[in-house]
Amino acid sequence: MITHDRQFPEALAAALELPFEYNDGDGVDFEPFPAFLSAEETTDWFRAWTGNAELSGDDFRVFGQDGSGGYVAFWLIRQSSLLVDQPVVFLGSEGETGVVACDLGAFLWLLAGGYGPWEAATSYEPDWTPSPNRQLVAVAERFAADRRQSAAAVIEQATREFPDFDAAIMALCR
Repeated sequence: MITHDRQFPEALAAALELPFEYNDGDGVDFEPFPAFLSAEETTDWFRAWTGNAELSGDDFRVFGQDGSGGYVAFWLIRQSSLLVDQPVVFLGSEGETGVVACDLGAFLWLLAGGYGPWEAATSYEPDWTPSPNRQLVAVAERFAADRRQSAAAVIEQATREFPDFDAAIMALCR
């Protein structure tokens, strides 16, 4: 069950402690936050993103951003599931949306495969090549060894499980 606790799960904290190198666009465009955004900050962001002042940010736990200000969050869509079992989503500063992983274990393998949330949600850089990260592989093996899969499989599975995410989010926009 989801609580109002805004502490990072141990596995997420371990992954986000590691550096993400942008390398002038050849690396990963991901800037983790030291903690989840507060409920108030999340609501302010989601209202601004959608242009809908009637919404709250209660369905999201934001834990990072890309360089342009797009946010990465757990999407609290599975009513009776733990936070670690919720999908990870990206909502970009230019209106990009995507479910990038079905849960935290899959997200760890996405990161280990050299992808960040922005890279998983978009395909704007056709010449970009992911560079797997050994430190993140170690984190994924520690916390989700039984879930090992390629980053491409993580993205495909998330897209298949949540095909209507973009439409659902766009329906909230004003």
